[in-house]
Amino acid sequence: MSKIKWKAGTMLYPVPPAIVSCGTMENANILTIAWTGIINTDPAMTYISVRPERYSYKIIKEKGEFIINLTSKELAYAADYAGVVSGKNENKIKKLGLTLERGNEIDTPMIEESPISIECKVVEIKEYKTHHMFIAEILCVNADDKYLDETGRFNMEACNLVAYSHGQYYELGNKIGKFGYSVKKNK
Repeated sequence: MSKIKWKAGTMLYPVPPAIVSCGTMENANILTIAWTGIINTDPAMTYISVRPERYSYKIIKEKGEFIINLTSKELAYAADYAGVVSGKNENKIKKLGLTLERGNEIDTPMIEESPISIECKVVEIKEYKTHHMFIAEILCVNADDKYLDETGRFNMEACNLVAYSHGQYYELGNKIGKFGYSVKKNK
C-alpha cells in the first residue's frame, strides 16, 4: 500500500453535523456546523468555526452565546437543510417544523427534537482567513430524559446520532444521505 501526497486540506472526518441555534426565542436562527469539538475538560470548553459571511455569524458575535444541538437520524434532513439554506432568506426553524425550547443558562433557544443540547458562552474569537472560531465555555448540557435507562445512565446509542464524512451523512455506519439532499430538485 502506498499513499499519494495531496496538498493540505480539511480531510479530518467524520465530524458531527451539529445544528447550532442562536438568537432569542422571538428571533432565533439555526445553522449547521461540522467544525466543532471539545477543547478542554475543566472548565468544559468547545468551539464552533463559522464563516463571517454567514447570517448567524453576526448574531452569535453580538450575543456571545449559542447552543450546539446534536443531530439524530430524525434530524439529519433538518441539519442538511440548515447547512445549505440561509436564514437571511427564510425562517428555517418554521420551515422545518422544529420546536424551540428556552435554554436553562442562556437566553438562546435550544431545539426540543435534539437528544442533546449544549449551552455555550463565547469567551474568545480567533479570526482566521475563511472562518472565525468561537471558543466557548459549556455552561450546561440538556439531555432528553427519554434516553435515560433504568439506572439513570444516558443511553447515547439510542439517540441515533449522525456523522458527516467527506460529503456524506452516516448513522452508525449506514449512509442516510449526502450533502444537499434536502434541497435537491426532483427530475
